[in-house]
Amino acid sequence: QVQLVEFGGGSVQAGGSLRLSCTAPERDFSGRAWAWFRQTPGKEREFVAAITGSSSTTYYADSVKGRFTLSRNYNKNMVDLQMAALNTGDTAVYFCAVHYLPELSSTQAMNEHTYEFWGQGTQVTVSS
Repeated sequence: QVQLVEFGGGSVQAGGSLRLSCTAPERDFSGRAWAWFRQTPGKEREFVAAITGSSSTTYYADSVKGRFTLSRNYNKNMVDLQMAALNTGDTAVYFCAVHYLPELSSTQAMNEHTYEFWGQGTQVTVSS
């Protein structure tokens, strides 16, 4: 079972910043589409951001647009999610995901069922 590994979560005060990273230690996904989703207890998993493989087109949820930036590092088979101006509504477990094909439409990017590979999640807690 291919696993993605997320790291960089933690606790921060509102207005602060965090960077999440995700890598695939066992497989080369450097040319694929990657995404981040988040989930809070009792709620469905919510799309955060995605980046395509070939063109590096990015998609963002409206709630994070202008505050979060998703980028990729081909050499490290890794993506980084830079989160700024965090608020308590950003508190969640954040999951990294990969789609085996390099390209995604915006509709596909926002659908968790598009992605075949997932990490186990990392907690982000924003306090007021």
